[in-house]
Amino acid sequence: MPSATRAATPGWRDPRLWIGVAIVAASVLVGARVLASADDTVAVWVVAGDAGAGEALSGDDLVTQRVRFADDEALARYYAVDDTLPAELRLLRSLGSGELLPRAAVGSAEAQDTAEISLAVGPLLMPPAVGAGSIVDVYLSERGVATERTGREEPAAAVPALSEVSVVEAPPPDGTFAASGDRQLVLAVATDDVGAFYGRLNALGDPVVTIVRRS
Repeated sequence: MPSATRAATPGWRDPRLWIGVAIVAASVLVGARVLASADDTVAVWVVAGDAGAGEALSGDDLVTQRVRFADDEALARYYAVDDTLPAELRLLRSLGSGELLPRAAVGSAEAQDTAEISLAVGPLLMPPAVGAGSIVDVYLSERGVATERTGREEPAAAVPALSEVSVVEAPPPDGTFAASGDRQLVLAVATDDVGAFYGRLNALGDPVVTIVRRS
């Protein structure tokens, strides 16, 4: 009967030992890179809901989200959670829900070059969903007068007076501010457009203001 032989322990010169060490080292290196890339994100501020130009944001209007940026230059365009936010977070342009908060979209009231105007709008001439932060168009028309042909009121066609302006304040749909039941709407309008708008409004004998909601 042949004698049993015991398997010899590989020595340090055995190539199989070094192949095994290389495989383990490569696995550790790949794992470290995967973990590093998985954590290569930055917590930034995100707008929680739609917000219009001229609106001042508070802490309740912002949420955090982790985002991976291509480079530091791209990150510098936005407010990271570790950054100190300005004392006044007034928007220079509209931002949508879930949009990152860009540095270029925030400025002081003096820098935004807008003015706030107040309009009285009939409750049936403005969508109930219009609220602070909504983007709207404003149309003007002359209230209808009875015609000789039909004897019925035929209002003039409405014409656009303001386009894509932001709502700063708006009462709830059931809120009233006059005996007529009109809703008061405060809009942020470019300063250069204010004079022309009121010129059109005052040129109408009995104006009708209609609001069209964009977002």
